[in-house]
Amino acid sequence: MRLKAILADDEPNILRNLQAVIPWDELEIDIVGTARNGVEALELCGLHVPDLVMSDIRMPLMDGITFVQKLRELSEDCTVLMVTGYQDFEYARSLMRVGVSDYILKPINYEELENSIRKLANEIREKKLNQKEEQQKWGKMKNLAYEKILQDVLMNYTEITTHTLLPIDNLDLETLSYLFAMIDVDDYSQKSLPWSEQERKLWNFAVRNVLQDSLTDEQLKFTVLQLREGEWCVLIQWEEHDESNAQTKVDDIALRLQNNVLQSVKLGISVGYFPEAVGLHQLSATYRKLQRFLQLHLGKQQSLLRYKEPKEPADANSTLWFLVEEIVTGLKQLNRAKTEDALSRIKLMLEGLLDCSFARAYQMLHFLILHLLRELREMNSLDIQEEEQIWSQLDKSESIQHLLQVMVQLVAIGLEGANKKKNSELLMAAAKEYIRTHYANDFGIEDVASSLGISSSYFSLLFKQHFGETFVEYVTKHRMELAKSMLLHSDKSITDIGKSCGYLERRYFTKVFQKFTGEIPSEYRDKRKEAK
Repeated sequence: MRLKAILADDEPNILRNLQAVIPWDELEIDIVGTARNGVEALELCGLHVPDLVMSDIRMPLMDGITFVQKLRELSEDCTVLMVTGYQDFEYARSLMRVGVSDYILKPINYEELENSIRKLANEIREKKLNQKEEQQKWGKMKNLAYEKILQDVLMNYTEITTHTLLPIDNLDLETLSYLFAMIDVDDYSQKSLPWSEQERKLWNFAVRNVLQDSLTDEQLKFTVLQLREGEWCVLIQWEEHDESNAQTKVDDIALRLQNNVLQSVKLGISVGYFPEAVGLHQLSATYRKLQRFLQLHLGKQQSLLRYKEPKEPADANSTLWFLVEEIVTGLKQLNRAKTEDALSRIKLMLEGLLDCSFARAYQMLHFLILHLLRELREMNSLDIQEEEQIWSQLDKSESIQHLLQVMVQLVAIGLEGANKKKNSELLMAAAKEYIRTHYANDFGIEDVASSLGISSSYFSLLFKQHFGETFVEYVTKHRMELAKSMLLHSDKSITDIGKSCGYLERRYFTKVFQKFTGEIPSEYRDKRKEAK
């Protein structure tokens, strides 16, 4: 790693000796400028931003201490080595307080000077490497934070706003637009049945890598998110306003993705995409539209489908889809009543379809069972034996009534699986979801425990075991993180921020915030805004 240096001295002979005697090239240091006074040296520093400045302490127009003070206004990182006479020894030592790293006494001992420069150069390089590593770590953190933002928005977590999130390079997320495509592995449920969980993870990992590599080659700003097995959302930042150009671009990219996945992973994928760029607030609705649109194209194989808004009222297929989604939501929320109500409505609806196109209705119901099966697998609500049993039942089904019985059996397995896990994973996942969506409300342990159908004491015990902290500690910590983010990244009043975080009284919010951070909200906001 080569460094840049500037030499400053009002004696030409010393400047010439410094350039000639010190083995700068061996030290991998480039002399980018020489100055005869402090003013020239400061101008050169502004022009070249050196890593190292070697300067005499007494120069015309600007003395050493003034030069260093001015230099620090330009750069905090530049290393300064001062050259001084014996009579200025105490003066030179005082410069250490204003950011001088080392000093050399005149007459100059060039061997000592070379050793000092070598030592400082090594320290500079080590510091630069550490900074680079930190930047890389921060870059990864920013990417992860950005992915988390988009995933939360896609999943429609209601408390997520652009002001409650980590800043990503000062981007105003609300101004960004995205080309949105959804990737789905054709016949994923059937193909993945023989795979173990580890094999499924490897296949999904392989497809994601191909998608990312393909988009990287396009030199696009993109994000690939997987919300369930065999399905990926591709979001590409789009800054143009020509929608026809956007469609052409997505067409080209989608074909390349299909070819690359087929060649590399030997899996066929279908791609559904939205015909125009969408903003942050439309992402969740667009995700649901694309998922429904793509999945309702029965029998698709390596299809490229551009989304079209339905002109007619929702048909039977769409209604069935929404009801199956209700079942999935009910199972995720451990809400038996909601799940069973949706299943009853499906039964009633199918009775009205018996006189319609049997083939179409049968095909649609068969597909919806596969969709539900895929969702239950995602929730870990059925084991491999149960899944094989469902597949066996599907193979033997010859009528809509038979398929309906399979769906009823599958829902029963889902509810039973939820009950099996009600004491651990699913219960705490539901608790976390409740907390996530109720930050702005005044709620307590009793409210969450009641929503889960268990006692408050058992909930408290289970919560501490699962999260490693009490319910109050957990909620307070997350509310305070939300408050800190809003204080820094929004112009809302302290009162409004407190209400957004579940504290109706400003005085109580201030008290809790001060206990958590050591500062009252206004101090926290003012100090950090001044630091910027």
